[in-house]
Amino acid sequence: MTPDFLTLSPEVTEALAANAPVVALESTIITHGMPYPQNLETARRVEDEVRAAGAVPATIAILAGRLHVGLTGAELESLAQAKDVMKLSRADLAVAMATGRTGATTVAATMIAAHLAGIGVFATGGIGGVHKGAEDSFDISADLMELAQTPVTVVAAGAKAILDIPKTLEVLETQGVPVIAFGQDDFPAFWSRISGLAAPLRMDAAGQIAASALMRARLGLPGGQLVANPIPVEAEIASDILAPIIAQAQSEADAQGIVGKSVTPFLLQRIFELTEGQSLEANIALVLNNARLAAAIARALVTQD
Repeated sequence: MTPDFLTLSPEVTEALAANAPVVALESTIITHGMPYPQNLETARRVEDEVRAAGAVPATIAILAGRLHVGLTGAELESLAQAKDVMKLSRADLAVAMATGRTGATTVAATMIAAHLAGIGVFATGGIGGVHKGAEDSFDISADLMELAQTPVTVVAAGAKAILDIPKTLEVLETQGVPVIAFGQDDFPAFWSRISGLAAPLRMDAAGQIAASALMRARLGLPGGQLVANPIPVEAEIASDILAPIIAQAQSEADAQGIVGKSVTPFLLQRIFELTEGQSLEANIALVLNNARLAAAIARALVTQD
């Protein structure tokens, strides 16, 4: 039964009733990732990619205090042009709803909403994680704890390259989160296919990933799975090119005293500027790639369940 605070789009309602494959999509890429109208065009491209791969997209957001799983065309366009949109994680999701705000969902909030709606697969760009210098700042994304407690399979291009990836992998291991590299042994680093770190697990087929999710449920294990899907070869930016750019952006953030939720948007914007837009092009390519894999996993889930 759908909770009274949750609104499903007609497309998502029909798909769930028919046990058809559905893929959850976050909304911060729309409101905090790029300007209008490029954000709207990208959101539509990602949804179309999911549909072309045989699943139904469910973009998730808070609109005037209501949790929407799946947006109509008009709602998507309205969100793409909205101002003063909250960036929501587990901590502030309920506050935004209780106060009638409009908010975009991060990985953690999208996982919560997807699970409430009965959706088991979510495609995003990259997860949050342990920020560099976290031993002093304790800046660790809520995404990692969400993966440990909410049973959704998250398809991402690894962790964002601006993060401390070794520490991010250590936290995921401590929390018992399966980290599965798709089709390779190396853990991908968002814009780059290779991080130089071995992935804890590897799978080469969507059906295997779906079977693993179903087995975790049968075992009564909490939490989800992180599927690290490398960016397509033709779109990647090599890590040796990115490293000095990320270091410069991080140094500027430190010098300006930027902390907390403001760090990631600042770094991504500076990297966009320093790569002359190449980072955004790569970001769009990897999100589309993740949408395709997530749709394949969603299809396998409904056939195996």
